[in-house]
Amino acid sequence: MLSKIVIANRGEIALRILRACREMGIKTVAVHSSADRDLKHVRLADESVCIGPPPSAESYLNIPAVISAAEVTDAVAIHPGYGFLSENADFAEQVEKSGFIFIGPRPDTIRLMGDKVSAIAAMKKAGVPCVPGSDGILDDDIDKNLQMAHKIGYPVIIKAAGGGGGRGMRVVRSEAALHNAISLTQTEAATAFGNDQVYMEKYLENPRHIEFQILADAHGNAIHLGERDCSMQRRHQKMIEEAPAPGLTKTVRKKMGERCAQACRDIGYRGAGTFEFLYENGEFYFIEMNTRLQVEHPVTEWITGIDIVREQLRIAAGEPLSYKQKDINIQGHAIECRLNAEDPDTFMPSPGLISRYHAPGGLGVRVDSHIYSGYRVPPYYDSMIGKLITYSDSRESAMARMRIALDEIIIDGIKTNIPLHKSLMTDATFQAGGINIHYLEKKLGLS
Repeated sequence: MLSKIVIANRGEIALRILRACREMGIKTVAVHSSADRDLKHVRLADESVCIGPPPSAESYLNIPAVISAAEVTDAVAIHPGYGFLSENADFAEQVEKSGFIFIGPRPDTIRLMGDKVSAIAAMKKAGVPCVPGSDGILDDDIDKNLQMAHKIGYPVIIKAAGGGGGRGMRVVRSEAALHNAISLTQTEAATAFGNDQVYMEKYLENPRHIEFQILADAHGNAIHLGERDCSMQRRHQKMIEEAPAPGLTKTVRKKMGERCAQACRDIGYRGAGTFEFLYENGEFYFIEMNTRLQVEHPVTEWITGIDIVREQLRIAAGEPLSYKQKDINIQGHAIECRLNAEDPDTFMPSPGLISRYHAPGGLGVRVDSHIYSGYRVPPYYDSMIGKLITYSDSRESAMARMRIALDEIIIDGIKTNIPLHKSLMTDATFQAGGINIHYLEKKLGLS
C-alpha cells in the first residue's frame, strides 16, 4: 500500500481524500496556497506545504511546485482530486517521470479521452453509442460543413475539441448562422483551451444527462457501479445529482454499464472514471469521459456501499479491484445538492466569513464540506463549499430527508444557494423524475 501521498487539491474533496487515507493508514501531505492555510484538511494532514499565493495559476496549477512538495516530503504518490490538474495529461506524465505514482489514469489515456474527437472515435470503436456528428475536426471548407450539417440535421452544436465546463459550445439552427458559429467557437476555444479545433454534433433538444461510474485496475479488470442522473443544471454546471436515474430499468443499466466497462478494458483504462451521456427518447449518446473522481461520487457510494476513493488508492498501489461485477448490488436511492457560496437570486459569488455553521444530521444524511464556524471563504476559487447528500430506500424518502436536512443546515455570514435547493425539493416536476438538462434554466427564466 502507498505510504505517503500529496493531496494536490483544496476544499471538500481534499478533506474527503485525507479521511480515506487516514482510514487506510496512509500519511498525507496537504499542499495549499497562502490563502488556504486555514483549510480543515491542512490542519489535519501529517504535513503541509505552502506552494504559492492565489490565484490557482500561482499555486494549485503550478506543476513544479506540486512535484517539489512531493520530493521534499518523501511522498510516493500524488492525488489530484477533481478540477485543477486532475485531467491534465502533461501533469500526470511529469508526475510519473519524476518517480511518483499518479493516482489516476495513465497520461496517454487522459490525453486520448481529454480530446473530444479522439474520445468519440475510441468509443465508437468500442461500441459505445455516440451523438451523430462530423467524425473529426471541422476545416474551413464552408460547402463541406454546410453539407455535413444538412446530413446531420439542424439544429447542430459546434464544440471545442479540448473544451469542458460548459465552455466552447454554440448551437446553430440554420445554414445562415453556421459559418459564423464555427469561426466564433474556434476563437473562443483558442482563448480558453489553447486549441482552436472544433467539431459538429447533432443538438438534442430535450435530453437528460445520465452518467455511468466505472472502476478499472491495472490488471485488465473493469466494473461499473451503476448510473447517476445529473440533469438539474445551470449553465452546464450540475446542481443536483441522484442515483440511480429515475425511470431507468435494470436491463438498460446492465447493458450500458457493461458497454462502459468493456470500453475501459479496450482502451486500457486505470482508476475511477465516468462515462457521460445525453439520453433522449430511450437512446444514449456518449458526450465525454471524465478521467477522474467526480464531485457527485457520494451518491454512487451510498447505493453501492463502495468507497470509491479507497478503491482509487488501492488501484494506484497496483492492487486488483476489491469487487467483481457480480458483487455490485444497487440498493435504495441517494440525492446530492451542491452547496455554493453565492447569491441565490443573482448567482454572484458570496465569499466572506462564516459566522455560524451547523451541519444537519439524522439517518441517511451525509455532509461533505470543509467549512466551519469562523472559516473565511476566499474569493479566488470555485464557489462550491460542500455537498449535502441523503439516502433512503426510495427516491421519495431520500427527497424527504433532503428537505429536512436543508431546513436544519445553518450557514450564516455569507449567502448560499440553500433557498434554491429548498424550492427544487418541493418542485412537482422534479419530484416526478426525469427532467431534462434545460429544465432549471427555463424555471429560472434564464433561457
